[in-house]
Amino acid sequence: MPKKTIKRFTPSPHKIREIKALRILGEWIYEPNLWHINRQSTAKAFAVGLFCAMLPIPGQMVVAALFAVQWRANLPLSVALVFITNPFTMPVIFYAAYKLGVVLLGSELKDIEFQISWDWLSQSLHAIWEPFLLGCLMMGLGFAGIAYLMIDALWRHHVVSQWRKRQASRRKD
Repeated sequence: MPKKTIKRFTPSPHKIREIKALRILGEWIYEPNLWHINRQSTAKAFAVGLFCAMLPIPGQMVVAALFAVQWRANLPLSVALVFITNPFTMPVIFYAAYKLGVVLLGSELKDIEFQISWDWLSQSLHAIWEPFLLGCLMMGLGFAGIAYLMIDALWRHHVVSQWRKRQASRRKD
C-alpha cells in the first residue's frame, strides 16, 4: 500500500499537538488510530469517507470526522475522501443515486431539471426525496462496504507479497 506516500501528507502527532485550535476538542483528538496509517484504520477511513461522500447534506466533512472518531478510523483520510463529491461530480453521483432509488422503490423516473437554488429545493425536491435519499443511502453503504473489503484485501496482499520477497531474498543469501 502507498503508506509512505500517505504519511507524507498527514501531520505527525507532534505537529497535531502544536495546533492550538484543536485543544478545545480535548484529548480524544489525539487518539493514535485517528492519525496512524495501518490496515484497519485505513480500511475504516475509506468506508467512512465514501459513505459520507454520498450523503446529500451540508457538512459532510464534520459527519465524516465524527464517524472516524467513533470507529477509530484515520481522520485525515476519512475527511479527505468526502471530496469525491464536489461541484463537478455531485450532479452525476446524485442523479445516479436518484435513479437507483427509483429502481429500488419501483417508482417512476420523473423528468426534473436540477438547479442549485432555494426555489428548486422548495418546489422540486419534495417530488423526488424518497428515491433520492434511498439511492444515496444504498450507494453510500455499497461503496463503503466495497471500499473496506478492497483496502483490507489489497493491504493483506501487499504485506504477504513483501514477506514472500524478503523470504526469497534470504534464501538466496
